[in-house]
Amino acid sequence: MSYKNTYIKNYDNKNIVLHELIGLRAKVLKSSDEYKKGMTGLVINETKNTLVLRTSSGVKTIPKLQSVFKFNVSGKAFVVRGKEINFRPYERTEKALKYYISRVR
Repeated sequence: MSYKNTYIKNYDNKNIVLHELIGLRAKVLKSSDEYKKGMTGLVINETKNTLVLRTSSGVKTIPKLQSVFKFNVSGKAFVVRGKEINFRPYERTEKALKYYISRVR
């Protein structure tokens, strides 16, 4: 078993807000932009305010704050509000702790 597979199995509904999102499959469940709602793809990049998805129709940038996402990891799905991940990736572990504490397992 590779290190990557071991790491991914540790994702759960509570700690998803602390983990790396690049490389995960994502779906936009809600968005302030109706054209982005329902969009699915692979997360290929992330900034403080956006997720970048590779979709079947090209690369799309999704604002985090106005969106709700569903991430698929190892056959499990996790719903995350954009405000829970609206941090720079390297700041997430520290700043998302308040959301980690309030999330249900």
